[in-house]
Amino acid sequence: MAIKVKFLGGVRTVTGSSHLVSAGRSEVLLDAGLFQGRRDESYQINTTFHFNPRTVDALILSHAHIDHCGNIPNLIKKGLRCKIYTTSATKDISKLMLEDSGKIQEDDIKYVNKINRRLGLPPRRPLYTKREAGKATKRFRSLSYNQKFCVAKNIFVRLLDAGHILGSSIITLQIQDAADTVRLGYAVDLGRRGLPLLNDPVLPQGLDYLILESTYGGRVHSPIEEAKEKLKAAINQTIGRKGKVLIPSFTLERTQEVIYFLNELIKEKSIPSIPIYVDSPLATGITELFTHHCSYMDEQTGQAIRQGKSPFELLNLKFIREQKISKGLNSDKRPMIIIAGSGMCESGRILHHLANNIGDSRNTILVVGYMAKDTLGRRIVERSPVVRIFGIEYELNAQVVVINAFSAHADKNDLSDFVAGCLPLKRVFLVHADIDQAESLSDALSKKGINAHIPLKDEEALLN
Repeated sequence: MAIKVKFLGGVRTVTGSSHLVSAGRSEVLLDAGLFQGRRDESYQINTTFHFNPRTVDALILSHAHIDHCGNIPNLIKKGLRCKIYTTSATKDISKLMLEDSGKIQEDDIKYVNKINRRLGLPPRRPLYTKREAGKATKRFRSLSYNQKFCVAKNIFVRLLDAGHILGSSIITLQIQDAADTVRLGYAVDLGRRGLPLLNDPVLPQGLDYLILESTYGGRVHSPIEEAKEKLKAAINQTIGRKGKVLIPSFTLERTQEVIYFLNELIKEKSIPSIPIYVDSPLATGITELFTHHCSYMDEQTGQAIRQGKSPFELLNLKFIREQKISKGLNSDKRPMIIIAGSGMCESGRILHHLANNIGDSRNTILVVGYMAKDTLGRRIVERSPVVRIFGIEYELNAQVVVINAFSAHADKNDLSDFVAGCLPLKRVFLVHADIDQAESLSDALSKKGINAHIPLKDEEALLN
């Protein structure tokens, strides 16, 4: 029986993670992420599948970030009929994430089509709607960490804590052949050790092959404590200019982590108690789920929540659901902090805040997460003099501050240590990275005698 893995997405790039494992007639899909980038390219990639969704026996979801779960509704529209297995926390969060993704796409297309009508251009359609996203989540089934479960003939799955975001998993597959058993690990994405809120990643044992992210395969993160200090400095400098701090943030995990540190800074009186707005209905719901799923968090945070001392509750913190209130922030001239999605500035309310504030030199755009190539966020990080938002050009006059220490991804040292702990391995496949980062990690692993390979998109690899 031939055992193969086909690398469908998230290959030599950081978005659109998806990989197909086949063993005989059994097929298991690992993640179904949304590719994020230029509008036309994204639509084409996200609606074109180089496999048959109808023949997939199970989809295993590692975590609820949109670049890992966001294309599930499209797969279902194309014929996917199987169950989707993940942790209970990921199941609940994915429902919010996918429905929000559908709504954002509908809203953004309305806005774009309004401009297109003026320009005489044809209308566009969203990838999927909120209603279609809601239907997709009915296929989810929950698994506990360390629970061994048969998802297809000859294929068993076990989920381990990845320490990346709430409920995230390292997926391990045990594939039984007549002659042998092949064990495949999937650590995409992998968390850092010592982060607040979460447990450290669990090290899988007895693997033959490993699919590993390499987002920061050539970089070493600064200590997380440095993120707190840079956050304090950026806020105080901006308040001194009477400006606003705009934080494009992933609504899942990064927003909660930023709130956690803002809470500490305010308690320490290291920053003034100015208004803080989390401008995202999604972030409100996700933060509530953090409280509900506190068993997935580290002992210190879980215990604090159970004792009624949640780190996500601040007197000057307001969660915004209504669009009218969100728009009202643009006419409010007071210094403030606005945290809004999306994290890569490709959609959502952050686009409207950027359009209204990016040209004012008193303001600060505070980048606390990875910005993929060809996204608006990357162009802001690279400080392009002029950027396009909803097709309109704006001068980038606001200060740009990048804090890489916030990253929830393992860095070069973490990844190398993780691989060393999984040895002996026949081969490591490096995905979820720009090519320079993947090559850097590949070189480092090769020098240690580890067989590392960077697959091409749609490449197939034999595992036996």
